[in-house]
Amino acid sequence: MSATISTKTFNFLKKLSKNNNREWFNENKHLYTESQENVVAFLEDLIKEMSAFDGELAKIDAKKALFRIYRDTRFSKDKIPYKTNFGASLGMGKGSQKGGYYLHLEPGKSFLAGGIYMPESSVLKEVRKEISLYADDFIKIVNNKDFKKHFPELDQSDQLKKTPQGFEKEDPMAEYLKLKNFIVVYNIKDETVLDKNAVKELTKVFKLMKPFNDFLNAPFL
Repeated sequence: MSATISTKTFNFLKKLSKNNNREWFNENKHLYTESQENVVAFLEDLIKEMSAFDGELAKIDAKKALFRIYRDTRFSKDKIPYKTNFGASLGMGKGSQKGGYYLHLEPGKSFLAGGIYMPESSVLKEVRKEISLYADDFIKIVNNKDFKKHFPELDQSDQLKKTPQGFEKEDPMAEYLKLKNFIVVYNIKDETVLDKNAVKELTKVFKLMKPFNDFLNAPFL
């Protein structure tokens, strides 16, 4: 049977949210360690299950995929020292050169994501070219019945107001070309995360992202 996310892990995150200070964290470090180990075990099984549809994921180390819980507060006005979630990059991250997957575990705020997040300008330009040149292929993917059901639209945050330089204003894909990130997000309920079949259920949703990621990665193969 696959590993499951323990209610203890979510309870730890809830407690941390109410006691986000170094003194409390240090006194309860054992709770963090137990929770971290639980999430890593879950990731190991999730990666194994997802590798059946995306072989590249088999190369990922679950421990390295899990982001640090310590916040970088050097350049932030918010000096809260710890994140109140466990986040894992399965080939997706800031400045990434390719489309991948992301898991976010947080009581009441868990979600799955896929695509390319904050790509470098050269990568962004190539993705936009691909969307403009192969518009029909892209539309077919994002309008797929199952895809659309889970991901009604791409993330619209931080998009350009005008069509980017190098593309025609009348380009039928102009609204997509204005995007700076190419991301889909699927929110998941706590009961889904904590369910004994979570690995299989989350894998089903991640699998729907595969054609989207394949399209985004095509210019770089």
